[in-house]
Amino acid sequence: MPKTASLAALLVLLMLPRVVHAQATSVFIEDLTWVEVDAALKAGKTTALIYTGGAEQNGPHLAFGKHNAVARYLSERIAKELGNALVYPVLPYTPAGDPSKKEGQFAFPGTSGITDDTYGMVLRDLVLGAATAGFKDIILIGDHGGGQDVLKQTAATLDARLKASGARVFYCDDLYFKSRDEFSQYLKDHKVTGEGHAGVEDTSAILYVKPEWVRKDKIAAKDPAKGVEGDPRNGRAELGKVQQDLKVKVAVAQIRAQVASHHGK
Repeated sequence: MPKTASLAALLVLLMLPRVVHAQATSVFIEDLTWVEVDAALKAGKTTALIYTGGAEQNGPHLAFGKHNAVARYLSERIAKELGNALVYPVLPYTPAGDPSKKEGQFAFPGTSGITDDTYGMVLRDLVLGAATAGFKDIILIGDHGGGQDVLKQTAATLDARLKASGARVFYCDDLYFKSRDEFSQYLKDHKVTGEGHAGVEDTSAILYVKPEWVRKDKIAAKDPAKGVEGDPRNGRAELGKVQQDLKVKVAVAQIRAQVASHHGK
C-alpha cells in the first residue's frame, strides 16, 4: 500500500473515536441511540426541549426553512447552557393559515403548514412520549408566531394531566415574545429600521445562523406582494447574533425558573 494511502487510513482510524464521542455527547436525540438517551436520563438530563419551527415563505431572498434553522441552532445552545436537557427533533410544521385556501402565506407556492387542531394533537403525542421516556420537565417552544396560543394551551392541559406522575410541562413564551420586544427596542436604540416579516429581523437571523440560505442579490425594499412586509436591506449577521443571544438568555432564564418551581428550588 502506498505511503499516502496508509497515512490516510491511519488518519481515518484516529478520527473515528472523536466522531463517536461527538455523537454520544450531542444534545440532539436524533443523533443518539436509545442506550445513550437512557444513560443521559440516568445521569440527570431529565429536561426535554420540544421546539417547533415552521416552513412559510419569506420573500424572494430567504429560504423556506428559516424557522427550522433558527430552532435547531437555538435549541442546541439552550440545551447546552441548561446542562440537563436533550432536544427532540425540531417539528418543521406549524400553523400558517388555512392550507386549503390560496391566501396569506399559502398564496406563495411552497409554504407548508398544519391546522391548530393538528398542531395540538402532534404536540400532545410528543409530550406524552417524552413523559413515557422518563423526562420530568418538558418544555414547549415555538420559533414561529403562528401556534403560540396552541403551545400555551397544550402545555397547560398536559401539565395538569401529568403532574401526578411527577412530570411537568411548561411553555417557554419568553423566547418568542420577550426576546422580540427586547430586540425591537435594540433596533430602535440603534436607529435600525425595517421590522416586519422577511425584513431586517428575519434576514439578520439567517445571515448569522445559515447565511447560504440568503439570496443576497434578491434583497430589496419592502414589497408585500412578494411576501416581504419589512425591509431586509438593513439586515446584518451582527444583528442576527444579538437577536439569537437575546433569545438564548431569556429562554434559559425562564426555563430554569420553571424547572426550579417544579423541584422546589
